[in-house]
Amino acid sequence: MNRTFLLLTFLASSAALTAAETAPRHTTVNVVVAHKAGAAVELVLPASLQALQEAAVYARTTGYLSKFMVDIGDPVKAGQTLAVIDTPEVDQQLASAQATLLQAQANATLAEATAKRWRSLGDQQAVSSQEVEEKTAAASASAAAASAAAAEVARLTQLKGFATVVAPFDGVVSSRGADIGTLITTDTNRPLLFRITQQGKLRVYAGIPQAYMRDVKTDLAVDVLVREFPDHAFTGQITRIAGALDPVSRTLLVEVQIPNDQGELLPGMFAQLRFKLTPTEPPLLVPSNATLIRADGNFLAVVDAQNTVHLQKVKFGRDYGTQIEILSGIPDGALVVANPSDALVDGQVVEPLKPEAAKK
Repeated sequence: MNRTFLLLTFLASSAALTAAETAPRHTTVNVVVAHKAGAAVELVLPASLQALQEAAVYARTTGYLSKFMVDIGDPVKAGQTLAVIDTPEVDQQLASAQATLLQAQANATLAEATAKRWRSLGDQQAVSSQEVEEKTAAASASAAAASAAAAEVARLTQLKGFATVVAPFDGVVSSRGADIGTLITTDTNRPLLFRITQQGKLRVYAGIPQAYMRDVKTDLAVDVLVREFPDHAFTGQITRIAGALDPVSRTLLVEVQIPNDQGELLPGMFAQLRFKLTPTEPPLLVPSNATLIRADGNFLAVVDAQNTVHLQKVKFGRDYGTQIEILSGIPDGALVVANPSDALVDGQVVEPLKPEAAKK
């Protein structure tokens, strides 16, 4: 009797074990919650710093550079003398023009006196009207010649004034391109004398992607990140926004100005601009590794309240790297399978880990 009871117990336990082993097991999956982005979205763009004002200073007269008063790195004030050019040819031309002017003025004086006498004789009927008109016209021509000679003297005097090269505005000499004795010309091959940059305030241009064009406004604060100052973010602001997008890159050009009173930043430095934008409609985001990209479209494995998987076709928006924007297909708060396998099928029952556990 005892043997029969033990045999029946053993057979029952074996059957129960076999049934447990053959029962279907549910796949365990990690799930994340699809959520809308926060109030602010960060957009980081590469940029190159530029001086607020920069001028290449060339000569406006011909001659030889006799001396320069400033060199690279020197601060200058507007109107300060930068260099002096020796202009022997212009000096000779000016002297000749001055002599021509004196001659023309003397001729004009004589012609006017002659015309005056002939007009008096014409009033007395002593000479013909044609002769009076000829003398009057000659006086007018002499006066015009004197005016032309005076204009030439003024032009050469101005060229002589250009022998003193001055700074166009307050700034710093960033380069010098000529040495003493250099031949100075005014043609297309003329040498660069100086380059002046104004560094008290810098500017940078950035192209905002079309998707963010509604979020940028003038006076919006912008963080300027430079790797030489890893623990410090400089603050600038948007001062100008272009009224049209670039048709090639589909970006909106904005100008950001950055105070640089301490001179820590230099024109030409590479930097990054960090825009903190407040989107008008926060996007719905999911991790990039939760997406299924297939030949018939883009999908997300959504788990419903009965722990059943539904392969939901979705429309992607902007790609933020670790996250991707979902334009349509799932609601806010949906449970999405993270790292779904290709073996996952629609209608499959799974055992989802809680979103909190998936984050651990």
